[in-house]
Amino acid sequence: MTQTAEQRRLDNDRLGLEPWRRWGPYVSERSWGTVREDYSHNGDAWGFLTHDQARSKAYRWGEDGLAGFCDRYQLLVFSLCLWNRVDPILKERLYGLVPSEANHGEDVKECYYYLDATPTHSYMKYLYKYPQTEFPYQQLIDQNRHRSREKGEYELLDTGIFDEHRYWDVYVEFAKIDAEDIVIRIEAFNRGPETASLDIIPQFCFRNTWAWGPERHSSPRMQLVPIEKDLTCILVDDSQGRGLTNLMSPYSLGPRYWYAQRGGKPLFTDNESNHRRLYGQDFVSPTGYAKDGFHEHIIHGKPAVRTDETGTKACVMYDNVTVESGQSCVLTMRLSDKQLDDPLEGVERWVKTRKSEADEFYASIHPPKATADECLVQRQALSGMIWTKQIYLFDVDKWLSGDNVSDPPPESRHRIRNSHWKHLNSMRILSMPDKWEYPWFAAWDLAFHCVPLALVDPEFAKEQLWLLLFEQFQHPNGQIPAYEWEFSDLNPPVHAWAVWRVYNMDRLQTGRADRLFLEKCFHKLLMNFAWWVNKVDGEGNNVFEGGFLGLDNITTFDRSIPPADGSSLKQADATGWMGMYCLNLMRIALELAKENQAYVGLATKFLEHYVYIGSAIKNMGGRNFNLWSQQDGLFYDVLCYPDGTYHRFRLRSLVSLIPLYATERLEEKWIEAFPLFKANFDWLLRNRQSLVQSCITTMDNQFGRVHLLSLVDASQLQRILTAMWDPNEFRSPFGLRSLSKYHQNNPYCFAGSDVEYEPAETKMYLKGGNSNWRGPLWFPTTFLMIESLRKLAKGYEDAIQIGSVDAENCSTTLLGMAQGYADRMISMFVREPGGRRAIFGNRELMQTDPNWRDNLLFHEYFNAETGEGLGACHQTGWTGLVASLIDEWRR
Repeated sequence: MTQTAEQRRLDNDRLGLEPWRRWGPYVSERSWGTVREDYSHNGDAWGFLTHDQARSKAYRWGEDGLAGFCDRYQLLVFSLCLWNRVDPILKERLYGLVPSEANHGEDVKECYYYLDATPTHSYMKYLYKYPQTEFPYQQLIDQNRHRSREKGEYELLDTGIFDEHRYWDVYVEFAKIDAEDIVIRIEAFNRGPETASLDIIPQFCFRNTWAWGPERHSSPRMQLVPIEKDLTCILVDDSQGRGLTNLMSPYSLGPRYWYAQRGGKPLFTDNESNHRRLYGQDFVSPTGYAKDGFHEHIIHGKPAVRTDETGTKACVMYDNVTVESGQSCVLTMRLSDKQLDDPLEGVERWVKTRKSEADEFYASIHPPKATADECLVQRQALSGMIWTKQIYLFDVDKWLSGDNVSDPPPESRHRIRNSHWKHLNSMRILSMPDKWEYPWFAAWDLAFHCVPLALVDPEFAKEQLWLLLFEQFQHPNGQIPAYEWEFSDLNPPVHAWAVWRVYNMDRLQTGRADRLFLEKCFHKLLMNFAWWVNKVDGEGNNVFEGGFLGLDNITTFDRSIPPADGSSLKQADATGWMGMYCLNLMRIALELAKENQAYVGLATKFLEHYVYIGSAIKNMGGRNFNLWSQQDGLFYDVLCYPDGTYHRFRLRSLVSLIPLYATERLEEKWIEAFPLFKANFDWLLRNRQSLVQSCITTMDNQFGRVHLLSLVDASQLQRILTAMWDPNEFRSPFGLRSLSKYHQNNPYCFAGSDVEYEPAETKMYLKGGNSNWRGPLWFPTTFLMIESLRKLAKGYEDAIQIGSVDAENCSTTLLGMAQGYADRMISMFVREPGGRRAIFGNRELMQTDPNWRDNLLFHEYFNAETGEGLGACHQTGWTGLVASLIDEWRR
């Protein structure tokens, strides 16, 4: 990377010279309705703690808020609070629907954007669009509940709340003067046609760490400090608090000073649960003041705030801020570890400086052939990934057993979820798929996140991959936790792929090969691989039964539930993933063998295991069926019944294509550096022809002699790719369909259930909320397919031509197909010649309004025919892979 000011900050943080990452956007946008805050008897996390209760309930496992910013362990949290003077509640956190309230699963019903961010959080910019008329909370529930699944979701824009532009654009910017000194700038634009008023209520709170055991502990304090300047100063000090007890070394913030410009009124309360409102008890809280004190005071005029100007939660209320149409107001404040004589002098200058440095940093990232609009897409994608970092606080043992032995959680919770994960104890910063949806980490999501994150912050990307292999996460049996709803579920084994890829990205960017990272990850991946083999290859035939594997409802039944009749599902996708896993570990072992020849034996082991998988996926160890259909030229799952009969699922989906992920290229000149590995490799080629002919193809090309490791030979590859490139099957105008369009007119039927091509939202749930693998486009699966096509192209070069049946006769090569899919995925985000972005669909405000059209959303998945974004709308996690596509295909 170019040595920009931001890069120097990254280096200083990496070397331990300055803790630039200590403060960041580590705050969830939703903690209500999450697994961690669920202490119900039946595991109904969505119902146990609702949005309506959230303002009154002190969270046990982490705060939430708008534009949240906090320290590394979330002792102190900043968030934005607003009131348009007509809503029934303060706007303190994001609102959305849980599955029982919606027709397509849980979904946030707000308009907000992560506009900019640097990896050290030296500059951050967030936008929240707040209606000037009453927020339609009940309307959103009523409309969505009564819609069928055939209809789209009823969104905030559909309510008309933004008609006539009657809303506020509230921008929040953070700029660090140094690692411990942070400027906050809030600017509210009145987009409406008339003068309007708004209450702007920035607030800080201490996370409640003192009220959970059998005895209360001392708490930190905030208090008003007299100051000569005409501004507000609040001392924020955790010195008297108990502090954190489960860290390797003491951690505290010490005294901090919150300076806010004049015109605001400081208010204080305590971050305590309101027992009277929540539980009908006859007292508010042990201190007499509660978390919802500002709401009760501002909305209802109640004496719910402290009069002694102290507390554990404080705000500065700028009430009735009046702004003319088209104009804005600006508020500035500062959180510093220093007492300052003139704290707000130069604030605007610092914001501009850090913004300019962010521009310089991203200019060094953008590839030279990217258009200005593609650069905008890449920057917002990467900024969104930085914004969706979150502190993940969760001690599963304490969650299961409770903090207070005299008041334990219901015994039934031990039988609901995660009872075998008592070792999992996290106080880590994790990359989230979405800080609203639960929010949660997911193992395979996180693996994909790390690839684009490595473009801007390879150290953070490496740290993320290591964390899930760290002993406080990885199970002693080797399993990697899937996600908090059920840690024991199965995500595809992509961690080794991500480790290998990020290692190489880091090596190429920095010139440093981080062997320590690679080696320690490899050791843990060996445990995970063994767990996979023992878990999902029950018959020892190298054909796998992975179950769910992330593809929620791609088939006619929930694959995570074993069939009741004792039959077993032999999965083409699970077997393909495991072939890929073998090749990833083989490459890592060879890399480590450059310095330690002991790894050669492991490289050979994974080569041989790959060969066994490659043979078994087609002949099933000599049985009378296999996963490859010679008739259709695709892979399929096979259901094997106890009596020896079987049923092949002739369902043309990603399951049919995933075996292509198990692709690797070994050049003869590469492996000459490992004589023992080469000898073993050559022995296999000579003496195990019956095995290797199915999965190793040797050829000569411009790279010399090349061995292509792939689960298909040239003729089988040609047949799969023909279907992949057929616009009537897998190739859509915008990418790779997750289910073939063939099933639009030919539904697949089994046991009374149908699967048909659905390019957008699904009509039927089998697992999960709004997830749908019955046709839409997904970035992670397409990204891996593009990688496989590039590897295959390095072997076959132009020897394989893929024809097309479309009117344009769009025949292509392997590399052309990879380019075609990359361009299609990128095209969903960039403006077409007419100025429209496919991701926005028919939402005219987003397509044409200058205050909307360049604020991008990164959806969970996309309509295969229109490119419109679907599902969770801030899934900047794996959809952030668009930044990597721009990086790799615009150089």
